[in-house]
Amino acid sequence: MKKNPKAVEKKDAPRSLPIFERGVKTGGDFASGMSALMSDVISGSITPQIANAVCNAGGELLRVVELQQRYGRRNEDPEGRQVLELTE
Repeated sequence: MKKNPKAVEKKDAPRSLPIFERGVKTGGDFASGMSALMSDVISGSITPQIANAVCNAGGELLRVVELQQRYGRRNEDPEGRQVLELTE
């Protein structure tokens, strides 16, 4: 497999970094971060190995949400939607 020379040369700051530094508290945060992560891998801002580690951690985070939904208490927001919080 040939390496993309443009991906190796490009050293821009990852777009996903500020999103993940703020913390992942909602499904929207997670989706935004993962979307930016995919763009970072394609642009060469981060290595596939780092992206793999982030995806593995994201999978564990989703597992926590799944367990929380299954066994945890449900909170209702003022608009009546179910809110599953990742942090308190």
